[in-house]
Amino acid sequence: MSTHKAALCKVQILKLFLTSARCGRITRFHGVCGLSTSTPASSAKVCIVGGGPAGFYTAQHLVKTRTDVQVDIYERLPVPFGLVRFGVAPDHPEVKNVINTFTQTAQHARCSFHGNVRVGKDVTVEELQEAYHAVVLSYGAEGNRTMGVPGEDLAGVYSAKDFVGWYNGLPRNSELRPDLSCETAVILGQGNVALDVARILLSPVDILKKTDITQHALDALAESSVRRVLIVGRRGPLQVACTIKELREMVNLPGTRPEMEASEFEGIAETLKSLARPRKRLTELLLKAAIETPGEEELERRNRAERAWGFRFLRKPLEVLPSTDLIRAAGIRLAVNRLEGDGEGVRAVATGEVEDVECGLVISSIGYKSLLIDPAVPFDARKAIIPNTMGRVQQTAGLYCSGWVKRGPTGVIATTMNDSFDTARTLLQDIGKGTLDVSTVKPGSQGVSTLLEKRGVKPVSFSDWEKIDSEETRRGEIKGKPREKMLDVGEMLQVARA
Repeated sequence: MSTHKAALCKVQILKLFLTSARCGRITRFHGVCGLSTSTPASSAKVCIVGGGPAGFYTAQHLVKTRTDVQVDIYERLPVPFGLVRFGVAPDHPEVKNVINTFTQTAQHARCSFHGNVRVGKDVTVEELQEAYHAVVLSYGAEGNRTMGVPGEDLAGVYSAKDFVGWYNGLPRNSELRPDLSCETAVILGQGNVALDVARILLSPVDILKKTDITQHALDALAESSVRRVLIVGRRGPLQVACTIKELREMVNLPGTRPEMEASEFEGIAETLKSLARPRKRLTELLLKAAIETPGEEELERRNRAERAWGFRFLRKPLEVLPSTDLIRAAGIRLAVNRLEGDGEGVRAVATGEVEDVECGLVISSIGYKSLLIDPAVPFDARKAIIPNTMGRVQQTAGLYCSGWVKRGPTGVIATTMNDSFDTARTLLQDIGKGTLDVSTVKPGSQGVSTLLEKRGVKPVSFSDWEKIDSEETRRGEIKGKPREKMLDVGEMLQVARA
């Protein structure tokens, strides 16, 4: 090697060394210039609790950004993907394509999936903190917000979360068996989940049977007597919480027609010019469905429709009215509201009037809420979130959070992606600053595996999940569906360990 080349080689080696030092790893150089192997002096071991979108997006950013981070994802069910599997509507397969990205993350050399592990029961958060340099809580929102009205516990009253879990195959909701023998259903709430539920209740079975909806739900919907769905909200048309995509799907849903009260839209058209573009487009579509005279083709379609849906605004639930035997729901009493204030400060105020609506099915879609997973974790019970600053759990070094448990159950999957990336960046910044000490050797999954083995818990790996996935797909193909989900955890485990 010439003197000039040797000098260049030394410069390149120095540059590589400095780059490696900045990335938190030490590089060993062997042989001539250009031949080197890079190995971390010690890897940062990070544990993520929750195998849904927040958990996978957090893991994705960590393993892609640094080569010295090892990530383990713990999930209480034997199957991954959380709300993508159990929350996204079955007729929205395009939204579920994000599973492909999550699969790539799970198959990354520095990422491992451990299903069938209940953090807080099988292993504590404190034990995870002993085994890892950092623990990220990304377990979502498993609780329901209650209406807090008389009659809420009557048969025929369900939370949207449980109803969605029923038709999407969440094991804990597989025995729900909702009674769909009534003609009118009332959904409380006007967000995307409320419209998902309305759409599933009214969709032609020929459409649903081509999706991954569970067979028991499909059978029940095929026999359903529900012909009318009212989607009730406490504020007005300008505050409706759904997106234009969801509303457009309702407007165009085959075999249905919109039925709304024209009086509830008085003065709305005059406000269009002052609205931001997304809200303006949504309101225009709402006005078109509610009060505009349809064209000949659309009029003919509506006249043929056997099912109907509609928004009811400025209504708040006061009481679920019981049947004569006091066992099940027979109606709902609503307070009539008026709006006070302007813009973002507008609020609903009761007028003193009430309205009774006859219905045999009431579904409350007023929000999910996170629950405390472990007494060792700080938790704001009023806000139902883990108190945090940029994802750092307050007053608890090495503990982080992402997703709904961090900010509350709001937004779409893209919102959770950005939120989770932010938490991952915060964690990596703490490593870079030295405020998160990763210099000590931690056992990571090996230490946790020892604890779980002693407690008789057998985790499900990602390759085990792929056996479940393959079997579900096989069963679905027989029925002309993308998959037929397993509903029983025991059956999942049996297939995973075959």
